[in-house]
Amino acid sequence: MAKRGAAEYLPDKRSKAALQAAVQSCRGCGLYRHATRAVFGEGRKRARLMLVGEMPGNDEDRVGRPFVGPAGRVLDRALADAGIDRDNAYVTNVVKHFKWEERGKRRLHKRPKADEVAACRPWFDAELDLIRPEVLVCLGATAARALLGADFRVTRQHGEFVDSGLARYVTATGHPSAILRARDDLSRERLMRELVEDLGKVAGVLGH
Repeated sequence: MAKRGAAEYLPDKRSKAALQAAVQSCRGCGLYRHATRAVFGEGRKRARLMLVGEMPGNDEDRVGRPFVGPAGRVLDRALADAGIDRDNAYVTNVVKHFKWEERGKRRLHKRPKADEVAACRPWFDAELDLIRPEVLVCLGATAARALLGADFRVTRQHGEFVDSGLARYVTATGHPSAILRARDDLSRERLMRELVEDLGKVAGVLGH
């Protein structure tokens, strides 16, 4: 349960290295108790594109890097199909610790609560201020609602650019993990096509 929030754990020096080190000591909410480590964003400083997901998953929690598990591989494929080089982007999450529940020997993703997302917001704000992207893409409903408002619906508004102070171009699309959870091949194909199409619009504005 969120209590104080992360603000008091941010370092005075807001360099990428300082933030990456400081986030490991964050106790702004209770998620740190069951996570292996905090997973900060990674990518080029001053990257034109920032991709923002929900939170690290099991693989990310163990490795300490964002989007390196199955969902990350789906994202890599979608970015490549859309003509975007992930190496030129900055990739992060609105929540820095993995929230999970045990199922047998597996640790399964559990959606963070609104107060946990809010508690972690200062870390994202510090990243945004550091990177200052031209284009920001929310991946999935949790990130979209956290950054674009509770009324934003990815299912209806994905691929639309919206007015926001976060960046010059701001949009949202589905989370790659939704493709992995799809109930059948047709659903997976449709969701992947939508993700690639939405990222293709992002590629278009990056090409201007």
